[in-house]
Amino acid sequence: MRKHIKYILILLISLNATFVFAQKRKNDTINTGVIDVVKPYTPSISDAFKVKEVPSTDTDAAIQKKAVKYNIFSFPVASTFTPAKGKAATVEKAKPVKLFDNYATLGVGSFTTFLGEVYLNHAISRTESAGGYFSHHSSGGGIEGVQLDDNFSNTKLNANYTSQLRDLAWTVEAGFQHQRFNWYGVPNPQIDAALGDGVRPEHTFSNAHFGGDISFEDTYINSGSFFFRRFFDDQGSGENRFVAKAKIDIPVNGEEVATQIKIDYLGGGFDRNYTTTNALNYGNFIVGITPSYQLRQDDLTVNLGASINYLNDREAGENKVFIYPNITATYRLVNDVLIAFGGIEGGLIQNSYYDFASENPFVSPTLFVTPTDQQYNAYVGLKGKLSSNMSYSINGAYKADRNRALFKNNEITLMPNQPYSYGNSFGVVYDDVNTFGVAGALSVDINRNFTLGIKAEYFTYNTDDEAEAWNLPDIQGSLFLDYQINTHWFAGANLIYTGERKDQFFLNDGVTATTPFTVTLDSFFDANAHAGYHINDQISVFAKANNIANNEYQRWQNFPVQGIQFLAGATFKFDF
Repeated sequence: MRKHIKYILILLISLNATFVFAQKRKNDTINTGVIDVVKPYTPSISDAFKVKEVPSTDTDAAIQKKAVKYNIFSFPVASTFTPAKGKAATVEKAKPVKLFDNYATLGVGSFTTFLGEVYLNHAISRTESAGGYFSHHSSGGGIEGVQLDDNFSNTKLNANYTSQLRDLAWTVEAGFQHQRFNWYGVPNPQIDAALGDGVRPEHTFSNAHFGGDISFEDTYINSGSFFFRRFFDDQGSGENRFVAKAKIDIPVNGEEVATQIKIDYLGGGFDRNYTTTNALNYGNFIVGITPSYQLRQDDLTVNLGASINYLNDREAGENKVFIYPNITATYRLVNDVLIAFGGIEGGLIQNSYYDFASENPFVSPTLFVTPTDQQYNAYVGLKGKLSSNMSYSINGAYKADRNRALFKNNEITLMPNQPYSYGNSFGVVYDDVNTFGVAGALSVDINRNFTLGIKAEYFTYNTDDEAEAWNLPDIQGSLFLDYQINTHWFAGANLIYTGERKDQFFLNDGVTATTPFTVTLDSFFDANAHAGYHINDQISVFAKANNIANNEYQRWQNFPVQGIQFLAGATFKFDF
């Protein structure tokens, strides 16, 4: 019963609250009214209206957001953070090679061979330097089958001074050379006669020289040089030679013509000629001028010029003028891959006793010396690069020489006071020689550590008076290579081939000589190799082997060379 009374009270309280709330609503703006429903309301689309997504009110301006202004009040804050410093990346580089200004080399080998070299250079200041050079190479001989002394030696001494200024640079140098050789090439039929006469085949050459050169910047005179040499032997022969040259640019109608001027004086003599005791003197004075003008158009370059030479032969009392062409051209057919070149040149060549003895140390001191008139040397060829590390050159040439000097074996006279009269010396003859030749060369630089070069030449000769072009080879070839194996080891080799040559030969019964006849000297290979080891930047050791094939060939008739030769030594580099 109590439960029902509780529910009745709750209902009464709710009805009372509803009544009071209804009384308060009487003061609202919405008035009550009576709605008479005639028919039920049926809504349609036209009665509907779209509610705006952003409705506007009269209070929009009042509720706009105000601009906010920020003021930052900074103050230092202690920080213990230290950023790591950045480090640039580096490329590992090889240690630069230390270069030295001086070196000394010492070596000893078979056949009692001795080799010594010293090169010195000292920088006095930024613009001045002085240097010197000394070398000695000697051998005790020992050629198989040779019964006379066959030793030799060659000693050189040189000193120089250089100055380099802003507008010019100049150098002066002086030197001395002493050489000793033997006329050991006595044919077998004359050996007994030579030994019986007590022949001493030794002879010496000496020369002292002095010279200098100078070059200029931004002037019409480009460079100049002079050179004087006194050359003599122990047989009473000697000569003096003086050469002066200058290169200048001569302005002509706004263009520059490059011109070379040359003065060449030679004078000397021998105590006797080969068959008589009459003195043999010579003297030639040459003045030459060679102007040249260069034309360039696209890939074509042409040098147009000529050489004019005046010769005064003091002994013959003759004066002559020689004019030679001096024209060269190059044309790039395919960039650097294929370049055509050609030219026709000539010149008056001053022969000398020094030049003859340098090429053939077994000449007799009884020579006739005169210049060679090279009327022209015409050539044409191709050159270029097959790749970035391989270059080549091929060419053909035809030249005409008048009074070309040829070495020919001297006849046998068997005179005890002439140690070169047993068929063991050479004289010089002159003839008009036309030469046709073809040549080719290939150079390969596989990398900085390996280089290879090959060259070959072929010649044919046509003479006027002489039966042959004496001692001129028909084929010449050479091959060389250098290989830096690693930072310590290095090696290299070279191979030289010389073709057949012709010379004359005499038979002698000890009393009279027979009519000479032509002989052919065999071709030969001369193979050489070397290897070495760099102990450090300053000290290196090396070993050499020459004439590896052990071929005692004859470079000159009756003069065989030493067989296989070995040499070992060391090089020391240093600075003062």
